[in-house]
Amino acid sequence: MAYSSSYRKSSRQINLEYKPGLARNISSRVLTIIASIFSIIAVLPLILVLAYVLIKGASQINLSLFTELPPPPGLEGGGIGNALIGSLIVTSIAALIAIPVGVGGGIFLAEYSRGGTFAHFIRFGTNVLSGVPSIIAGVFIYGTIVTSRIVFGNAYSALAGGIALSILMLPTVIKTTDEGLKLVSDDLRRGALGVGASNFVTIVRITLPSAFTPIATGIVLSVARAAGETAPLIFTALFSAYWPEGIFAPIATLSVLIYNFAKMPYEIQTQLAWASSFVLVVMILGLNLLSRWIAGLASK
Repeated sequence: MAYSSSYRKSSRQINLEYKPGLARNISSRVLTIIASIFSIIAVLPLILVLAYVLIKGASQINLSLFTELPPPPGLEGGGIGNALIGSLIVTSIAALIAIPVGVGGGIFLAEYSRGGTFAHFIRFGTNVLSGVPSIIAGVFIYGTIVTSRIVFGNAYSALAGGIALSILMLPTVIKTTDEGLKLVSDDLRRGALGVGASNFVTIVRITLPSAFTPIATGIVLSVARAAGETAPLIFTALFSAYWPEGIFAPIATLSVLIYNFAKMPYEIQTQLAWASSFVLVVMILGLNLLSRWIAGLASK
């Protein structure tokens, strides 16, 4: 009883009242306000860009925009159907090249390399490649594939554009695959190997499915980056005012259409450039939201 009485007495003496006038509380509020202002400033450019593109481009959205070809300079009507299909084709080619190579490279680094010198070199090269300007990838493919006409005697082509974009996608896919496989518990590997599974079967049946979410997130982010690139496609896929004629011919893409039409002195081309900007922003925003949704699956 004496113990409980003294405990109640000491509890009454503890003052838990918040005192806003204390120096530490004032400094805390000031720093919170400053951090909030900086956060708003950081997000403000994105909000302004989205709002401006929405205002300028959303009013141009209609069915003919997605089903017709761009009009000749100065004429009314037309759409961006060929550029929309071309962007999907070029991005798909890039994904078909970068995803198998990137996932395979990530598997090697995480499962087979054992942290050797070659693995350190690959990781270093991947980090450097992720910081290389996109125009360098375009110039490289221009010099090795376009000017040499090594692809069935063709110069500018959708295939060359896809290869250039795949170079930009590779670092993201490799790093996310590597990091995703590192998150898989070693107990799963030991358990599979303990029941007689080979290393290959363990990777295919255990580790890769377990790391599917981070790998898929990295793939979606890399596709989103490739879909919005312009400089590599100017040097490789060029542009075409017609419907796609295959992967070995020049092809129109949304980003290059925006670049070409935005500098023309005709109002209709300017409007199509804004409409293309809106469509491209919506596509990239949708891919980023998809990656966030996939990433959210890991936390459930």
